[in-house]
Amino acid sequence: MRVTKHFFKFVFLSVATFLLLPLTLQSQVCNGSVGDPVVNLTFGKGVTGPSSYVPTSGYTYQSVDCPDDGYYTVIDRTSNCFGNSWYTVSSDHTGGGNFMLVNASYQPGDFFLTTVTDLCPNTTYEFSAWIMNVMNRFNSILPNITFDIEKPDGTVLASFNTGNIPVTAGPQWKQYGFLFTTPFNNATIVLRMTNNAPGGIGNDIALDDIAFRPCGAKITAAIQGGGDTVNICEGDATQYTFSGNASSVYQAPVYQWQSSADSGATWHNIAGATGTTYVRLPVSTPGKYWYRLTVVDASVSGITSCLIASNLLIINVHPKPVANAGPDRVYIKGFDPVTISAVADGENVSFKWSPNLYMNDAGKIDPTVTPAADIMYKLFVQSAYGCTSEDSMQVKIVSGIFIPNAFTPNGDGVNDYWRIPFLDPGLGAEVNVFNRWGQLVYHSSASTVSWDGKLNGHPQASGVYVYVINFNGRFPQIKGTFVLIR
Repeated sequence: MRVTKHFFKFVFLSVATFLLLPLTLQSQVCNGSVGDPVVNLTFGKGVTGPSSYVPTSGYTYQSVDCPDDGYYTVIDRTSNCFGNSWYTVSSDHTGGGNFMLVNASYQPGDFFLTTVTDLCPNTTYEFSAWIMNVMNRFNSILPNITFDIEKPDGTVLASFNTGNIPVTAGPQWKQYGFLFTTPFNNATIVLRMTNNAPGGIGNDIALDDIAFRPCGAKITAAIQGGGDTVNICEGDATQYTFSGNASSVYQAPVYQWQSSADSGATWHNIAGATGTTYVRLPVSTPGKYWYRLTVVDASVSGITSCLIASNLLIINVHPKPVANAGPDRVYIKGFDPVTISAVADGENVSFKWSPNLYMNDAGKIDPTVTPAADIMYKLFVQSAYGCTSEDSMQVKIVSGIFIPNAFTPNGDGVNDYWRIPFLDPGLGAEVNVFNRWGQLVYHSSASTVSWDGKLNGHPQASGVYVYVINFNGRFPQIKGTFVLIR
């Protein structure tokens, strides 16, 4: 259960293809502003397999959850390894992909070696990687890793040692990194990773996201009157002015405002937004809108790896909450109270009824009501961000159920349906209509009663029909007849 340099070599290269989250480095960090990862290595998602970054003399790929000594695997989780002497690792560093899991070999040495090109010359870069000591035994051998940044001729530009990576009380990803400066006339560098600890009981690690990010002088941005984050509601037509400020270190700064609609996964230049200020036109569609100001010196403006970005400006457009007071209802005197079927939904919503009269509990979204006269209830809903919606419903008061005794389904638009107007669906009534031979020609259960005089699409004959209304024992059965006239 040991880690060698060859193993880490593979790990670093695999990881550098993915977006790096904000740093929590134990070592050197950029004190100015950073750009997007120029090199960003991850172990991908889903399908796994051996890595081309592991030298033939290094570790051997093994498609298992718990690789043997001198082997590695690429996986999205691992558990129950070697009598549970390893922690259960339930996910990679970012929680959505794979990571590299290495069981150290006995001999220390280089485990990762790669050449990185297309960096910005004479520029400070921040290098970082996420590592976990997967051992849960405190008397085990501790991983100890050295990162070297070299010129192609072997000249060391920067070196950083993690020291002994301790056993933690639980599985814990930790980020290690340092700053280095690329040569003035050659932006090609060699990344070398060396495992200084021997194999044995311990020195077993998981490795994830490896990245190079350009580090430059401070760039600040703000929303006029709103700091760096504004929360507004859907439909808000307010315009916001963004302003930026770049350090005087940039001798001939080239500015560009950018936007992202996917939380920074991709960024797009805003056409014409090339000054230190930018007026954002209203966007009323709900979503999270991110903005930033990028700066680069004119001398290297054509090299994307030189780009430095400001802090984020975020405008969150929150949706209006759902306010649905429910359908209009009928309260029949002598029957059960009417239950309002309302819905209030959204981002941590609150609601209130107006008026809150004749309700058994005005603090409920579905109160029962027994009004003394026709009444209109209005539902007001507000989200945690102050976004509001409203809706209303009416409760009509009747003294009894009126059942028509005839209808004429001839298509003239007058009395074409047999309906029971005040039979509220909330009563749960079951309505059956039979012809003179006892055949069921219409059925309705706990819904609006409306018969067009047809059975399976065929018009029924003129004549007398019998209806039976049952309330499931809650109220007496109602029976009677009506005439279909053609």
